[in-house]
Amino acid sequence: MSIYDYEVENPDGSTAKLSDYEGKVLLIVNTATGCGFTPQYEELEKLYAEERDKGFEILDFPCNQFANQAPGTDEEIHEFCTLKFGTEFPQFKKIDVNGPDASPLFADLATQLPFQGFGRGMKALAMNKVAKSVDKEYGDKAYIKWNFTKFLVDREGNVRARFEPTASMDDVAAAVKEQL
Repeated sequence: MSIYDYEVENPDGSTAKLSDYEGKVLLIVNTATGCGFTPQYEELEKLYAEERDKGFEILDFPCNQFANQAPGTDEEIHEFCTLKFGTEFPQFKKIDVNGPDASPLFADLATQLPFQGFGRGMKALAMNKVAKSVDKEYGDKAYIKWNFTKFLVDREGNVRARFEPTASMDDVAAAVKEQL
C-alpha cells in the first residue's frame, strides 16, 4: 500500500486523502500539547515557514497515548498550537499510534522504519526508561515510543527517515532540505 492510499480524518470529521500531498516532501509527526518535547512545535513551524513554498508539508497528528499529554479536544489542541506556536501546517484528528486502535498510517510508517533507539545522551537514557513502561501496555503493537516521532517521506511517497523525539531538529531540517 502506498502512503498516498491512506485517508485520515480532519478534526471536523471529514476525510483527508494523503494523495492530495502527492509530489511533496512530507514530515508526518505524532504530537502532544503537554509534553517535554512540545516546544518542538516552534522549530517545526519555523521549518515549515522556510520550506513550504518548495513543496514541503508537515502533517500533525495529536496523540494522547503517552502519559495523557494531549488530553484536550481537537479544537483545544488546535487553538493551543496556533496561539502558542503560530502553527500553520495541517493538523488532523487526534489518533492512537499504538494498540488495537492504532492508525493504519502510523502502523505502516513504523513497520517500514522500526524503532532503533533514542540515541545517546541524558535525554535518550531518560526516554528509554519512560518508553519501557509504556511498551508494556501495548506489547508488540508499540509502533511509536513517544510523542514527536517524525517520519520523512520523499516526493515519490517513500519513507526515507524516522526521527525519534530526542533527535536534533537541526538533523531533521537537514534531512528535509536534502529531499527538497
